[in-house]
Amino acid sequence: MPCYRCGARQTDPVRGASPWRRGVRRETQVLVCPDCQRLHDLDLDTCAGCGSAALIRRLGEVECRACGAVRIAEAGAPAASGSPPGLSAEVAAALDRVLGRT
Repeated sequence: MPCYRCGARQTDPVRGASPWRRGVRRETQVLVCPDCQRLHDLDLDTCAGCGSAALIRRLGEVECRACGAVRIAEAGAPAASGSPPGLSAEVAAALDRVLGRT
């Protein structure tokens, strides 16, 4: 999944914690790259209880990692952001290279 702001793709991490940050934006889980994290206006959803932007979305729920509050995700909201544009073409090209197709 690429960064939702700039489209940068996450590379294989070195040992230790990933510098990428997860968040929820418009009821969809997103990733934020280290460069975009420096921006002050990430436009991420925040917890209604404590105001933290440290939210994760899973199985129809949104959980605050700061205070532990869990709420049901809004009805009709997507469960995932879907494939980024061009990803299917990249995967097809990689399969063609690996399988020796031309």
